[in-house]
Amino acid sequence: MINGRTRWQGFERAWIDVFENAPIDGGLAKCNPLAYWTLEDAFDYIAKYEVTHHPPHAKGYPSHGYAKDTIPIPEDGSTRFVNFKFEGDSTPWLDYASERKGRFVGLANKDGSTKTECGIHVAGAEKTFDRDLWEEGSVKTVGSSDAAIEIIKSEKPAVIAVYAPWCQFCQKMEDDFTKFADQADIDVYEFRGDEEREFVEANLNTESFPTINIVKADGSVVKYASEDRSVGANNAFVEKELALLYKIGFVDL
Repeated sequence: MINGRTRWQGFERAWIDVFENAPIDGGLAKCNPLAYWTLEDAFDYIAKYEVTHHPPHAKGYPSHGYAKDTIPIPEDGSTRFVNFKFEGDSTPWLDYASERKGRFVGLANKDGSTKTECGIHVAGAEKTFDRDLWEEGSVKTVGSSDAAIEIIKSEKPAVIAVYAPWCQFCQKMEDDFTKFADQADIDVYEFRGDEEREFVEANLNTESFPTINIVKADGSVVKYASEDRSVGANNAFVEKELALLYKIGFVDL
């Protein structure tokens, strides 16, 4: 795995090296080519070579975790990086370990500690990142954004789970979603959303992974809001949404 972690990002990463061997019991080796860079080094490089960078930098975000739990630093958005130069005081971004302060705001790990990692770099996560999810079973793959649009426009009810294979919450729901698909009366799909973020945000209600949607016969896409992703809960969600569709006359009973 080639990634952009740096020692500058805080204690958890303070000792990373440019190359890390794969764990003895299996997993991925990691290459950290920017390990010894500071955030200021990164922005100096971006400015010097006019490298394309994340648009949220111009809105006050030095970094991103989950979209719905990330805030600007400082919160008033007064520090920005626009047209290859800083506007406002750059110190809140460039102080040691400050880059990632706005990520995962208000979230905690199972042990009660403050959440700072999405899951890719936590211990053991790399052991499941070497395969995709739902490689077997009744869950069908949506291979492209065009294919997803065809499903939405098909006037045929379906369920689509938007996921990322490295996401621990997606991994956790894999078995139950397979069982749900095995007994469902409608088509059940999976769509890898971390490679099509703009599309899934705009068309499949996705702000974080996993996101489960029902596509209705009227072309609407409704997000499943609960974190209970059991077979029974998914069935109840589908039955409720389809019943509403029958009630207002979009589906011929």
